[in-house]
Amino acid sequence: MDLQFTAAEEEFRAEARIWLAGHVPTTPLPSLETAEGFAAHREWEHQLAADRWSVVSWPEKYGGRGASLWQWLLFEEEYYRAGAPGRVSQNGISLLAPTLFEHGTEEQRARVLGPMARGEVIWAQAWSEPEAGSDLASLRSAAVRTDGGWLLSGQKTWSSRAAFADRAFGLFRSDPDTARPHQGLTYLMFPLDAPGVTVRPIGRLDGKPAFAELFLDEVFVPDADVIGEPGQGWRIAMSTTGKERGLTLRSPGRFTAAAERLAALWHEAPEGTAPALGDRVADALIGARAYQLFTYAHASRLTADEGAAPDRAQPKTGDLGAESSLNKVFWSELDLALHETALDLLGPYGMLADDADEAPAHGSWAEGYTFSLAGPIYAGTNEIQRHIIAERLLGLPKGRR
Repeated sequence: MDLQFTAAEEEFRAEARIWLAGHVPTTPLPSLETAEGFAAHREWEHQLAADRWSVVSWPEKYGGRGASLWQWLLFEEEYYRAGAPGRVSQNGISLLAPTLFEHGTEEQRARVLGPMARGEVIWAQAWSEPEAGSDLASLRSAAVRTDGGWLLSGQKTWSSRAAFADRAFGLFRSDPDTARPHQGLTYLMFPLDAPGVTVRPIGRLDGKPAFAELFLDEVFVPDADVIGEPGQGWRIAMSTTGKERGLTLRSPGRFTAAAERLAALWHEAPEGTAPALGDRVADALIGARAYQLFTYAHASRLTADEGAAPDRAQPKTGDLGAESSLNKVFWSELDLALHETALDLLGPYGMLADDADEAPAHGSWAEGYTFSLAGPIYAGTNEIQRHIIAERLLGLPKGRR
């Protein structure tokens, strides 16, 4: 692995750094889990898109810069180092868009990607259902064939961004008579303001509606919003989940920047602070750096054969296969350890909400901790990921579920 970046990559990094220095808000935006914050973050997406920084790895015709995987990683490092706002379009950009690049039609890409890149349409992820959390194949929400499309009925829960989003994507059972549960599923996109859709926000520990339940009563979706072939949804969804656990959702820049801020907290800690906390800070720094190098190694492997398929439609944002489970377990546990250590350093003040005048870092550590608690659960629980690692990467016998 060569860790020397090219002149073009360094130039790309410098351009991003200069742009971010001139545009990142000096006062943090309100939490995107509130109506006010959601609107503010949508406006931030507009600003990014205006100078083609919202989707740097996408082809230029969809609003991107055609950046390489390495340039994308460098942009992410600069983005988090600058303290830029969280991405309210993350579900669409990191999950739906790679799925469309790989499995969608040119009409779908032309219709969906531009508004997504500009923040005009924010997407929610509608995967989980009651009694079908980690066992996604047991979902019961149905898609029934009708003239020109499908009628969706059922319930989705823990839908990220759904409280304020515009549209959603998810799996539905279109053939209830198949022999195996992961067969007969269809991947569909649908509007959240359509007749028959009820959105019920779910409050997080801090009361903010980070998720929502979706109740669907014969919601009409045209054939144009089916991704891939009807009945092939499981295969397509596995492609999406691999990207969710791998590089596209959790770039190392997010953790290296958080670890640097944590180290700054340690240097500012009052005299007499328990030395054991310093050890935890060091562990977090080492973990973030290890994750960065682990990702660089994967990036080297993924880009080694770029020349073999130069005209494929999908941008190179990282498809790791079963190894994405390694990433998922590592970043989710690292994120939790980072925030737990920060709150222990800050003491009681660390738990103040973002609207409290004395909240350190505008409450970002407290909100980040609340979010990190969900890390070992969403994107496939860590227990499931460990099963995948044991069976598919280590070749161990199937364990009991």
